[in-house]
Amino acid sequence: MDQSRARHVAIIMDGNGRWAKKRGLPRAVGHQRGVEAVRRLVRSLEGTGLECLTLYAFSSENWKRSEDEVDDLMNLMRRFIKSDLPEFIANNVKLKIIGDWQSLAPDIVAMLEDALAQTANGKQTLAVALNYGGQHEIARAATKAAALGEVTIGTIAAQLDTADLPPLDLLIRTSGEIRLSNFLLWQAAYAEMLFVDTLWPDFEPAHLSQALDDFARRERRYGGR
Repeated sequence: MDQSRARHVAIIMDGNGRWAKKRGLPRAVGHQRGVEAVRRLVRSLEGTGLECLTLYAFSSENWKRSEDEVDDLMNLMRRFIKSDLPEFIANNVKLKIIGDWQSLAPDIVAMLEDALAQTANGKQTLAVALNYGGQHEIARAATKAAALGEVTIGTIAAQLDTADLPPLDLLIRTSGEIRLSNFLLWQAAYAEMLFVDTLWPDFEPAHLSQALDDFARRERRYGGR
């Protein structure tokens, strides 16, 4: 296997609110432009060599935001699923959801279940983290492993939301913040990291292409020399 090629990239999509504030626009507009950035990126996946792109869409901590902003995000999610599902199917994109997404509003859960079923045979995976927290994921996985009789690195890993995905190669965060924000904590143990100043609505396929080129030049040692 070509170790220089990234199979799985994850992105913390940060900066929608700051993008809007810089332009004197409501935060909701920033979130809308963030969805457009997602759309551009997904359309560009073919030819990148990626098997999976994982996006941090809504964290378990995001419920602390104002009720109006949370409502805007949920409605945006509804519109995105409805509008983009046909394109996912046409482009062989397989949707996967990680996190406690089944605790979302019943109509959103039903829409997601339908989208998962309709895209099940896709070749490239788009994993979306919804109502997701890395610490919660590890706790859930450890609880399941204990119930099966043994708690080890292997048994916990087998119960993670991402157990059926390639190992995480590269984690990108936009907007200049340098932290993981409870995202893929277990999976990021030996992932390469890239923190960029670009606000998420301005993130283009060219930025991802540059990140993949940068990854290909890195030497991964996994604790060795």
